[in-house]
Amino acid sequence: MQITAAVARAPGADFVIENVELDEPRADEIRVRIAAVGVCHTDIVAREGLMPFSLPAVLGHEGAGVVDAVGPAVKKVKMGDRVAITFRSCGQCARCRSGDPAYCYTMPALNYIGMRPDGTKALSQGETAVSSNFFGQSSFATYALCYERNAIRLPDDIPFALAAPLGCGVQTGAGGVMLALKAGKGSSILVTGGGAVGLSAVMGAAIQGCGTIIVVEPHASRRALAKELGATHVIDPSAQADLAGAVRGIVATGVDFAFDTTGRPETLTAVMGCLAPKGVFGIVGIAPAGTPVPGDMGTVLTFGQTVRGIIEGDSDPDTFIPEMIAHWRSGRIPLEKLVKTFPFADINRAIAAQHHGDCVKVVLTLD
Repeated sequence: MQITAAVARAPGADFVIENVELDEPRADEIRVRIAAVGVCHTDIVAREGLMPFSLPAVLGHEGAGVVDAVGPAVKKVKMGDRVAITFRSCGQCARCRSGDPAYCYTMPALNYIGMRPDGTKALSQGETAVSSNFFGQSSFATYALCYERNAIRLPDDIPFALAAPLGCGVQTGAGGVMLALKAGKGSSILVTGGGAVGLSAVMGAAIQGCGTIIVVEPHASRRALAKELGATHVIDPSAQADLAGAVRGIVATGVDFAFDTTGRPETLTAVMGCLAPKGVFGIVGIAPAGTPVPGDMGTVLTFGQTVRGIIEGDSDPDTFIPEMIAHWRSGRIPLEKLVKTFPFADINRAIAAQHHGDCVKVVLTLD
């Protein structure tokens, strides 16, 4: 089937809108007509050549749309169903069976290598194979193939443009605080970075009833939005070089939880000085290769601190995406305040706008 896709051809180069050929669905595959797809920082990291995902490739991993065809083994969805697409997991390993699919033993093979586990690619241009199956979908396209494990049925009341970011960015931020850190009522939390993931963490912290929610973000508009979404304090890092001093000026004993979305080594180091005894530091930002785990071992040992990585907010999408939709209905996750839509053909302009801080969460819409 011929489709239109945004193809990544060279590291750092703009996406190119081109026709590609998509395989017909195999027995376990679902074809979705994409109505909206979010742009996530991980898409940019892959385009820059910083992941083992060979180019040319079709990226995109926050797709939402309508089921167009299903293989004979598919039972979970049917043609015409509205779905959001998230990360893929196997459903068979110990992590999946225990409700931790974000840590599936085959997560890299199912999401990051640009092909099906059997080595085939679902996309091509003539004789040239195009890397596919990014997060089990590659949804920067008019149609994408996905699977029962990463297709989540949507109710009729949520627009596709708001549902799309639930597949990764929003569930990473909200789930990171609600599920991974389990920040408790009255606790204090520091969030570094006020992009879509960081602001989703703020919303998650507000839902949890955190008493002090501190956001570090250089863009004034995002700091203002953070306060609107529940932050009690905001810090401009360009005006405050001593992060630990600024945070301890708000919470003298240090914060109970910290959540980093930046991946910046200097920020990771600074956050360690903000932690209270037994403080927990969750990291979702993608740091440069070789970045050491932050913190002085003596300090971590003395104060019983924890540093941990978080993937996809520790979410089980089948349960957490419906939970987030319920919070959206109640006004506690107001996705409308984060999302700005652009036509799919304007993908490069949209990415530039997000990079410059003109908007928080870019979602591409397709007819």
